[in-house]
Amino acid sequence: MSSTDPPPAKRQRTDDAPVATRSKLWNDDGNVVLQAVNTQFRVHWKVHWSVLMRDSSVFSDLRGLPQPPGKPLVEGCPIMEISDDPLDVEYLLKALYIPSFHCQKLLPFPVVRALIRLGRKYDFKYLYDSAVARLTTLFPATLKGYDVSYSTIEVYNGLTRDVISFARKNDILSVLPAAYHFLLSHETTIRLFQGAVRNDGTWAVLPPLDLVKCIIGRERLFKTQFQPGYTLGWLRKWDFKDCTSLKPCRKSREAVLASFVDANLQDGLITPESIFARGFLFCSGCRQHIRESTEAGRTKMWQALPSFFDLPAWDELKNGD
Repeated sequence: MSSTDPPPAKRQRTDDAPVATRSKLWNDDGNVVLQAVNTQFRVHWKVHWSVLMRDSSVFSDLRGLPQPPGKPLVEGCPIMEISDDPLDVEYLLKALYIPSFHCQKLLPFPVVRALIRLGRKYDFKYLYDSAVARLTTLFPATLKGYDVSYSTIEVYNGLTRDVISFARKNDILSVLPAAYHFLLSHETTIRLFQGAVRNDGTWAVLPPLDLVKCIIGRERLFKTQFQPGYTLGWLRKWDFKDCTSLKPCRKSREAVLASFVDANLQDGLITPESIFARGFLFCSGCRQHIRESTEAGRTKMWQALPSFFDLPAWDELKNGD
């Protein structure tokens, strides 16, 4: 070969091509193969159009699209490519084929995320609504719900941060006020910046926007909780005329105030029972006034909660979900 001859064409490398993998969810009598691809894997699922179309208007529309001529088949079935994370697709199909899968008392957060993302994208309304309900059960949009809130999501260190980040990205904003408040009432400012180490060793950190909202909200919450009419406003102005134990009650009031101020506590939703459980002693008349004032203040605090983080009012947040 002369020095002027062009070099031979190089054979195209296939080393970096995604590796095809057959999922365990493979129905021999299926009539369509879903294919999801990421940078490392091409995953196939052999499923049924009837199952995909049952609760999804999007898949119903896709079913009617003609297949391009010459497109390869897998076991005689057409391939439908979808641009979703393979693990998300796996969770979605498990929910469709195994109803008990998404009805478990506790679900891992990655499953909840997948059902929300793909439930919205492909219009699986029931799966989407049930997954969103797990977020709003954990961080409700009502004070009554907040007082009895519990988790239907497997709890791990960093979950609240992950929920905040995911909820904002997916416009499920009604969970943010309660999630912000929960974080602020349990963590110091330093820990807010540091983040939390998940069980697998990775770090859960707040996105910059949410971190700023928490820092600003913390200062607003701390100041407001002591204002007249709010949860702890009674600590600043003692108007309980029927007090039968002036000195001990005044001393207890000062101790409650000091416990919040010295520790820089932001808990404007604290209950009267939680205050009494700390061992502060008040006469029966003062206890009744404290209970009434605190409950009324909590209601007012809850109504104002979104505003501390520059979020819309509750009704708008709930309608936006």
